Amino acid sequence: MGNGTFRLCLSALALALIGQGAQAACRDDTVWLRGDWGSASFRVEIADDAASRAQGLMHVEEMPASAGMLFVYEREAPVSFWMKNTLIPLDMVFADAQGRVVSVHDRAVPGDLTPIPSGAPSQFVLEINGGLADQLGIVPGSEMRHPAIAEPVWPCE
Repeated sequence: MGNGTFRLCLSALALALIGQGAQAACRDDTVWLRGDWGSASFRVEIADDAASRAQGLMHVEEMPASAGMLFVYEREAPVSFWMKNTLIPLDMVFADAQGRVVSVHDRAVPGDLTPIPSGAPSQFVLEINGGLADQLGIVPGSEMRHPAIAEPVWPCE
């Protein structure tokens, strides 16, 4: 798929996702994000223990644009990631204990062992396809919704 076709597909996905956030109920397999840019949802796998967080998205060769992985930690703290054995570029969306996005790392390079710090204490990290956060407009201050967030800025309904 050429770069222009890929961008067109991402734009179509963004339009399909924007505006649905207020109507959908929380589910364990879905993360919602919203901000001034609109809203989007991602079907996620959960990494909530040491083994699943260590595995992450290693060895994954491709991932649908509407998919991702949500890393859930016991408490808010500075966290750091790397791309060891990761085959696709990823965006990392770091969120605090209330689900407020504190930083976004854009297009992490596959296989790179350079640490990628959260920049601020985080309890949740959403990994999605590289470039998608920028395409959608996900930035610090955006809000995340998921049942794992105990005291969210954007509560489940």
